Amino acid sequence: MSTIQDVARQAGVSASTVSNVLNGRTDRMRSETLGRVNEAIRTLRFRPSHSARQLKTGHIAMLGLLVPSIANPMYGAIAREIETLAQERHGYRVMMGNTYRDRDKEAAFFDDLLSHGVRGVVVISSLVDERHFESAGERGLVLVSYDRRATPGTRSGIDHVTVDNFESARLATAHLIAHGHTRLAFVTAAGMTMSRQEKIKGFEAAAAEANKTGRKVHAQVIEGTPDTQYGDSVMSELGRAQAHTIAALAPAGKRPTGLVAVNDMMALGLLAGLREVGISVPGEMSVVGMDGLFLTALSHPQLTTIHLPLPEMATTIVERVMLRLADAATPTGEFIFQPTLVERESVGPPLMRR
Repeated sequence: MSTIQDVARQAGVSASTVSNVLNGRTDRMRSETLGRVNEAIRTLRFRPSHSARQLKTGHIAMLGLLVPSIANPMYGAIAREIETLAQERHGYRVMMGNTYRDRDKEAAFFDDLLSHGVRGVVVISSLVDERHFESAGERGLVLVSYDRRATPGTRSGIDHVTVDNFESARLATAHLIAHGHTRLAFVTAAGMTMSRQEKIKGFEAAAAEANKTGRKVHAQVIEGTPDTQYGDSVMSELGRAQAHTIAALAPAGKRPTGLVAVNDMMALGLLAGLREVGISVPGEMSVVGMDGLFLTALSHPQLTTIHLPLPEMATTIVERVMLRLADAATPTGEFIFQPTLVERESVGPPLMRR
């Protein structure tokens, strides 16, 4: 098995230069030197010893990534972006776990990651209470929280990266109102997270703004509880069930004609359920999702959705972890990205407007 000294001799450099390459410290290195070291690594098929690195530095080149449930394709999409950036830019692998937005499970994962020498963790949680994050940070973890803003008035020692969830829902709702819908519903799972709170506020704000102009918009929130497992993993089935519930609202002339789903999986479930009960989309009811999943372009009709800038957010997430791993004194921050509307076939004017 090749050693770091073997690589140094092959490349004609010092062992410390090879170490700098392995640890991503190449900003001041000449491209010719970097090329020789990388070529020597490939020629000798060198693989650094993770145990040796852990003995020397106290941590390994691995990031933790905790998601509510990988069954939701949205989390798979952002996990792919994070893993690619961490590996290609910094030589870090990603260790992933499903937490189901359970505080105790998240805290247990923090203990496990620390015991294995992992020091950087990305958490997709959006729970209101982040005190267990703060406790883990005090024990040496560098954390980035995705999909929620920082709690106002606190200094938690955690970076927060998120899309503007308020604006996402406001955009979706305003789009339905612009098409003439005045009976609206925000369809979500029971259980409140910070991101869902912000989306409901954006939904209600768009309706209130329209009412100021005399539109008389009626907006309601419809929550459903999944029969089994955790909501994030069965959002499509919950949306399907909610479509049946909405179709049963009486009288039919008073039920909502425009639906804003909490995410794309819920919206896709709504499309399926509405089709089952004989309600056409967008003929009788319009639907807007949120996330911008690739699946939304494959549905029938194609789903209008709110697109999130995943590559840009993932870049910020990874760079914040690496920056704070390199310098613990780096102050934390809040990074908010703007969504965009993707117009497709699932939205049209209501029947009475036509």
